[in-house]
Amino acid sequence: MTKQTIFKGSGVAIITPFKNGLVDYESFGRLIDWQIGNKTDAIVICGTTGESSTLTDDEHKECIQFAVEKTAGRVPVIAGTGSNDTAYMIDLSKHACESGADALLLVAPYYNKSNPKGLIHNFLAVAEATDKPIILYNVPSRTGCNIPISVYKELSKHERIVAVKEANGDIKAIVELAATCGDSLDIYSGNDDHVVPILSVGGIGVISTTANVVPREMHDMVDLWLNGQVKESAAIQLKLFELINNLFIEVNPIPVKTAMGLMGFCTGEVRLPLYEMDEVNKAKLVSSMQKLNLL
Repeated sequence: MTKQTIFKGSGVAIITPFKNGLVDYESFGRLIDWQIGNKTDAIVICGTTGESSTLTDDEHKECIQFAVEKTAGRVPVIAGTGSNDTAYMIDLSKHACESGADALLLVAPYYNKSNPKGLIHNFLAVAEATDKPIILYNVPSRTGCNIPISVYKELSKHERIVAVKEANGDIKAIVELAATCGDSLDIYSGNDDHVVPILSVGGIGVISTTANVVPREMHDMVDLWLNGQVKESAAIQLKLFELINNLFIEVNPIPVKTAMGLMGFCTGEVRLPLYEMDEVNKAKLVSSMQKLNLL
C-alpha cells in the first residue's frame, strides 16, 4: 500500500503564545511567518508544547483555524487533536479537518490509558470518521501508556494512519518498529536529542520543541542527513546537545516559552498549573542560548 508522506524534515511543535491570560494571535502570526521563513517543514499546532491541555475548546479550534489561515498552504499544518475521550477526539478531529488542517496528530490516551485492543479501536475510530492522514503520538512519560509494536502493526494496515511521532526514548523499540512496519509507517523523532539516531534507522524527520528556538538548525539537521551528509547532520545534533537538554530541564513548555520570551517573540507566559522557571535553571538555559548567539 502506497501511503501519503505528510512531510520530511523538521515540524515545529509550536508554542501557543499568551498575553494577559489570552491567546496572543499577533505574536502567533509572527511566529508562524518566522518559522516558515527559517525553513520549518511543517507547523504542528496544539500539541503538548502548545499547551493544548489548558486551551478551552473554543481556543483549541480557533488556534487550528488561525494556523491554517496564516500558513496559507506554505507548509502542512498538523493539528493535535488527541484525547483520552475517543468521542471528543473524533469531534475535535472533524473540526480540524473542516478547518483545513493537512493532518492530525493523535496522542495515546492518557490517565485512563487502554489495553492493546482499546488502543486499536480508539485510533481506528478517528481514522474512519475523518479524511486526513494521521500521525500516532507515543509519549509514555506523559501518558503512562506505551503503544506496543503489535498495535502499530495492526494500525499500519489503515490507509490514513501513515506515521508515528515516537518519544518513548527507547532506540531498540524504534528499531523494532522500523523493522516491523517498514514503509507502512513513517517515523518522526519525538525527542530532539534522538533525531540523528532515528534518521539512521529510516526516520524521515522530527516533530520538535527545539525548533521553536532554532528552526533553521533543526531543518538543516534532517535535510543534510536525507541528502547523504551524515557527518554534517550529526555535527548539528551534537552542537545543539546542551541547548536541547536545557529546554527540557523543567517540564515542557516552560523552558521553551522562557527562551522565546527572552528572544522577544512573546511574553513567555504559561498557564497554571505550569509556572515560571526556577532562576538557577533559567540561568543554565540562558547560558546555552548565549553560546549559540541566540541572545
